[in-house]
Amino acid sequence: MQAGSSGLLGLGLPQLLGARARADEGAPKAKSMIIVFLTGACSHHDTFDMKLEAPAEIRGEFQPISTTIPGYVVCEHLPRLADRAHQYSVIRSLSHGDNNHLMSTHHVLTGEKQPGGFFDKVASRDDWPCYSSALQYLRPRQDGLPTGVNLPTFLQQGPLTWPGQHAGFLGPNYDPWQITGDPNSAEFRVDALTLANGISLERLGRRQTLLSEVNRQQNRISEMAKTQRLTSDQDLAMSMLTSSRLAKAFDLKNEPDAVRDRYGRNQTGQSLLLARRLVQAGVPIVQANIGQVQTWDNHSNIFPALKDRLLPPLDQGVSALLDELAETGLLNETLVMMLGEFGRTPKVNDQRGRDHWGPCFFGLFAGAGVKPGQIIGESDAEGAYPLTRPYSPNDVGATVYHMLGVPPEVIVRDRLGRPVHLNKGTVITPLFTGAET
Repeated sequence: MQAGSSGLLGLGLPQLLGARARADEGAPKAKSMIIVFLTGACSHHDTFDMKLEAPAEIRGEFQPISTTIPGYVVCEHLPRLADRAHQYSVIRSLSHGDNNHLMSTHHVLTGEKQPGGFFDKVASRDDWPCYSSALQYLRPRQDGLPTGVNLPTFLQQGPLTWPGQHAGFLGPNYDPWQITGDPNSAEFRVDALTLANGISLERLGRRQTLLSEVNRQQNRISEMAKTQRLTSDQDLAMSMLTSSRLAKAFDLKNEPDAVRDRYGRNQTGQSLLLARRLVQAGVPIVQANIGQVQTWDNHSNIFPALKDRLLPPLDQGVSALLDELAETGLLNETLVMMLGEFGRTPKVNDQRGRDHWGPCFFGLFAGAGVKPGQIIGESDAEGAYPLTRPYSPNDVGATVYHMLGVPPEVIVRDRLGRPVHLNKGTVITPLFTGAET
């Protein structure tokens, strides 16, 4: 990772307190958000924006099925989500001008373009903060719970570390908590909670004891050249270890078998179940990466990959998530957002796959004031470009912050101390009003 120095970033105390006060005035207000991130980019043609009248090389191999929204169809391999279309809204006119995984991921997961972005520019401390990091910056928590948790994978491949996964220029103290491990595995454990070598849990019965132990080992930690990050990790681990709510949330063995079966006994289903448990425990923002990095990047054999491997667990897991959130009342205060970093090309290529396509893709939104049962926006006959107003990832970011009660005029400072707006997009008001703008 291109780390760089973080420095002391942010506003002076009066300005920061004012920004935090304004961040409590927005409406509507979601108490939590679950991001279902389809890393690698899911095909809109073969899921939520089917082109039934297009030629076969654009239409693809799947058949449509009706949904609970009159006149709207989805792919035949999404039967559960078809039956729950009245619980969510779909935007079919998301759009941006980039086809690179890394830059596009940053754009979608932060609501802003990557500063100085170029092809395969890896994560750095010049990046924009992800949503949970910005929320932690404006509303620091004091209850032992992290503001953000990312699971179950870290988006990294060889030397490439995907941007948009951390706090960027706000510094590592605001990074979300990263959980790496398959929640469906019988050996699943939260390695991030494991203390550094030499610190015995048996000796640390209380928060004060852990803090004292960490302080005594400061010199050893400094020698590892990771002082700031490890110190904040240990502080967070201390709080997490003393939070019974969080500890219980991570223990999926306490969940009834029927509930675990409902989500699906696979990484996708159990990750979404864990996301629900974390939100229920009080974590504001959870990002569930569906698959390993670029799982949905189907340049070849896209149709068997979607049919046999990708769509069935997604259909089951997201449907169970929506159902449980609705049954418990959490859907009223939890935004669920499912999308990838871009769409796929209209024409199926020679390898029976679809390539990268930023000009048009979809997003699914539910809960926390989103008016359900809507189809917002329309793409052209080939699914190549929006026919109606395009919405950019900046607009998605503005909508997320609006729903979290963060007004668009909030200003933070970059690494050079320059004041910048956290987001420069426009709130996607049709999600709440039902009227296209």
